[in-house]
Amino acid sequence: MEAGEASKDRDGLDRGCGCGEDMTVKITKAKKSLIGALAFVVIGIGAATVVAQEAAQTKAAPAKPRVESKRLKIEVSGGDDNRPVENASVYVKYVESRMLKDKKVELNVKTNREGVAHVPDAPLGRALIQVVAEGWKTYGRWYEVTDPQQNIKVHLERPAKWY
Repeated sequence: MEAGEASKDRDGLDRGCGCGEDMTVKITKAKKSLIGALAFVVIGIGAATVVAQEAAQTKAAPAKPRVESKRLKIEVSGGDDNRPVENASVYVKYVESRMLKDKKVELNVKTNREGVAHVPDAPLGRALIQVVAEGWKTYGRWYEVTDPQQNIKVHLERPAKWY
């Protein structure tokens, strides 16, 4: 054996370095750190690209003019003083025409503190509007909805006293 080969074992370990690590272990650690650094760089570039695209979109998109939404407005009041009825359930029922069989559709909304319920995308045509509120008589009537922004006023009465 030569002098350089005397310090190496037959399985490739260099006994002369004193660290006890194999050359393949050192290479594997170097690969892992390189892959980690590359992943970090790729993620950083991707994040920068996303931020740049969002900034370009917000600058390029002009401010949209505020379009009044087309919603049916139902005002619910009750009693002799016509005070607003809050948290009343308002049901709007209508029939959607289909080719084979008509579809019955029901929308349920609640009134706000002012006693107003907004029904989005209200159907045009005949619709049944029912109002149910605790402490008030249930109300129901068919309405002809001609305008999607139509205002409908509903007045509730107190129920008869039970003895």
